[in-house]
Amino acid sequence: MEGENQTVLTPAGFILLGFSDQPQLEMVLLLVISIIYTLTLMGNTVIIVVSYFNPKLHTPMYFFLSNLSFLDLCFTTSIVPQMLWNLRGPEKTISYTGCVVQLHVALGLGSTECVLLTVMAYDRFNAICRPLHYGVIMHPKLLQQLAALAWICGFMESTIQTILIFQLPLCSHHRVDDFMCEEPALIKIACVNTTFLENELAIAIVLYVVIPLGLILVSYGCIVRSVLRIKSAEGRRKAFGTCGSHLLVVVLFFGSIISVYIQPKSKYTQNHSKFLTLFYTVVTPSLNPLIYTLRNKEVKWNCYLSPSPPISLSAIL
Repeated sequence: MEGENQTVLTPAGFILLGFSDQPQLEMVLLLVISIIYTLTLMGNTVIIVVSYFNPKLHTPMYFFLSNLSFLDLCFTTSIVPQMLWNLRGPEKTISYTGCVVQLHVALGLGSTECVLLTVMAYDRFNAICRPLHYGVIMHPKLLQQLAALAWICGFMESTIQTILIFQLPLCSHHRVDDFMCEEPALIKIACVNTTFLENELAIAIVLYVVIPLGLILVSYGCIVRSVLRIKSAEGRRKAFGTCGSHLLVVVLFFGSIISVYIQPKSKYTQNHSKFLTLFYTVVTPSLNPLIYTLRNKEVKWNCYLSPSPPISLSAIL
């Protein structure tokens, strides 16, 4: 009976339902997301350019920050243009190939960000807890290896997940109850038992969300312990200031990811889940440049072409 209700043919495309049940909201979202996307492109591009052309910012922190900004540019661009096109009118389709590419790229970049934020926490741990050996530990070759590890791990997981998803026989309606090709929404339209894939997704969440977040928390536990040993209140404030931006980004990104993927299914309606997904795919990448610009004197001054030097961690500690 299961076999009679499923189609094994490759569909021509998918219908992304998105917010079509609230047409009055679509024009508002079109305007707001267009503005946020523009700010995302501008903000992240500025950080990449400033970090690259200013020799004073050729440090491990800004090397990883440039990677994060480039990742956010690619992440939002893999999702937002298609979303804006669908919001502007009744046509809400995406081709089969487009759906495969979007899932693979967005999932790969999202997984990469989880690993990259963990690597950045390791960098902050060495900067605060091992200041005298920081330059030796975080040498250029290690930076490149850690960045490569983040990108390889992210897209390795994405490749596996994408292959498994698109091997599923899909129901004939091909109506995806989301504004993008996301794994949970695609699993719902499969016409077979998806227990194995759901278990595999749970394992991926543990590997790419739970474990990285745990490592970040351990790193910051060590950082807090080291900072509290500093006798000077000004020294403690500056030390915490070097980590505040990264920690805030971690809270925003992992908080929204956990709300979507780990919270009990009954906690949110489908529309609430869509808004949470909208937050980490559209809003968070636009906030990252703002957070680093406002909280870091190095970026703030260099964006205004000021010769202000970076903060010396050895001086702080």
